[in-house]
Amino acid sequence: MQIIEVTGYAVRSAVITMRRSRTPLEFVIFPMVHVASPTFYSQVRLRLRECDLIVVEGIRGRAAGVSALTLAYRFAPRRRRNGLQEQRDELVLPEGVPVVNPDVTAAEAVADLKTLPRWMYVLLMLAAPVMGLVFALRGPRAFLDEDQVVEDLPSTLRAEMLADNPVEHAMTDRRDQRLLDALGEIYTERGAEPIRVAVVYGAGHVPAIVSGLWDRYGYRPREAEWLIVLVPE
Repeated sequence: MQIIEVTGYAVRSAVITMRRSRTPLEFVIFPMVHVASPTFYSQVRLRLRECDLIVVEGIRGRAAGVSALTLAYRFAPRRRRNGLQEQRDELVLPEGVPVVNPDVTAAEAVADLKTLPRWMYVLLMLAAPVMGLVFALRGPRAFLDEDQVVEDLPSTLRAEMLADNPVEHAMTDRRDQRLLDALGEIYTERGAEPIRVAVVYGAGHVPAIVSGLWDRYGYRPREAEWLIVLVPE
């Protein structure tokens, strides 16, 4: 199943609705990217207004290691000619819809990263700002890279290697577990209610979300809607 699609002319994100037989509660998964066109974020916001609860990503607190990593995507939107925006809550989250954030703290995120070999951790901290400058200079076309593709199961050897690298595990494993536990609590407490629960998380977390809801609770993907993330000029 495609989650983020990259073609020669656009990047698209699949909004996935998951349902369970004889259970009125449904989960709507919004695979997010940190940098996109303003239209993408406005389209997400519009659809979130139709939901009853939003479960949102967002590392809580501050830490130098986390701030260094975010430089990988914070430079590109600052170059106005790129026509891009950085994802921010005020761009995405509508007023009046309850929000839950089960994400880790900054201290927990840094602790996970420091389980990597020291050379790998240092290289990661140094590489992030360099990548950010490259994205800023190349503009939107920097995102038309096959490595930006996200699927529920890797379809190539390279994609499999990227998904199984230790940096990816350090950055996502604890966070995915925390998220799935929170979704499980919502399912247990409100599964009998006819509500739509939006899960607004980075696209890299979505394979774990889909498989976790499937394996733990029997939810299946039933619908998908493509939203255009960006179209380079």
